[in-house]
Amino acid sequence: MQPNTIRSIWQRGECVLNGWLQIPSPFAAEMMAHAGWDSVTIDMQHGPVEYAAALGMVQAINTTATIPLARVPWNEPGIIMKMLDAGCYGIICPMVNSRAECEAFVGACRYPPRGFRSYGPVRVAVYAGAEYAAQANDAIITIAMIETRQAVENLHDILQTPGLDAIYIGPADLSQSYGYPPRVDPEQPELVQVIDDIVAAARAHGVIPGMHTGSVAYAQRLAAKGVQFVTVGSDARLLTQAATQATAAFRANKQERAEPGVY
Repeated sequence: MQPNTIRSIWQRGECVLNGWLQIPSPFAAEMMAHAGWDSVTIDMQHGPVEYAAALGMVQAINTTATIPLARVPWNEPGIIMKMLDAGCYGIICPMVNSRAECEAFVGACRYPPRGFRSYGPVRVAVYAGAEYAAQANDAIITIAMIETRQAVENLHDILQTPGLDAIYIGPADLSQSYGYPPRVDPEQPELVQVIDDIVAAARAHGVIPGMHTGSVAYAQRLAAKGVQFVTVGSDARLLTQAATQATAAFRANKQERAEPGVY
């Protein structure tokens, strides 16, 4: 079976650098997968990516060594199983607020007797190999999003869910839940402390802590605190930033050239 290199990175105590895909395009996914990320996540919760586009994106990612993940729209077994069958090696599940919800999520990702995932690896077996079904339970990664005050209050119960590999802090929803404007890279002292507490609790329970960020600097700060799964921006945001910088640089340079000489 094709190995899930995320696990080996974690076993070395290192941090996985994850890319984020919001553009519903196999070509864009392929370009991102070649950019040096350890993994890339197809975001099916927010944005325009539907299943047909996601399938093509997984196939494009599978031409590289980058590990494909998906954030599903909701904690619903059908789409979780469908994205695993498509070839994703891990699932990020949003809005996990209790142990019961986390158990339902993890169960959908594991074949019996460790879960209730239905058998049918039609596409993933082509990529992963004939051994997939026998090894999938140990290879597939389960990542529950912690992004509400309720989830924080239930955090220790959630972290004790058998088969949960990692948690992923959603900073925008977490900020809203605590009464702040939604944003990535929060700096409010209360939110910074909440994030630190989440990370410490996850590590104490042997669960990998992760978080979505908007900048390399913030991601590096988290990695220094022991966070082992970080996302920086998204393909759409990186495209917008690079395009904006290019157009601004050209127009600024053009304006400088147009300045009349001083005589």
